[in-house]
Amino acid sequence: MLPVEPWQILQYPMLTEKALSRVETENKLVFIVRRDANKKQIKWAAEHALGVKVDNVKTIIDQKGRKKAIIKLTKDFPATDVAMRFGML
Repeated sequence: MLPVEPWQILQYPMLTEKALSRVETENKLVFIVRRDANKKQIKWAAEHALGVKVDNVKTIIDQKGRKKAIIKLTKDFPATDVAMRFGML
């Protein structure tokens, strides 16, 4: 059972060059998330913590064992605005 606080699921944003280019070109945000979180839980956490509507979520486990979530936002919510609001850009 996961915690009910959204920021316990979304641990921190990825601020790599590739992740930031996705913000600008693909309307996507990249977060490191809890390894035991599923896509529905990640979508719920992003919608509640960031105040956006999520189109879809893709997850990857990297070589360091971290789980990355690539969160695509709907066209109504530009990822650049969200990233600037939270100090990611």
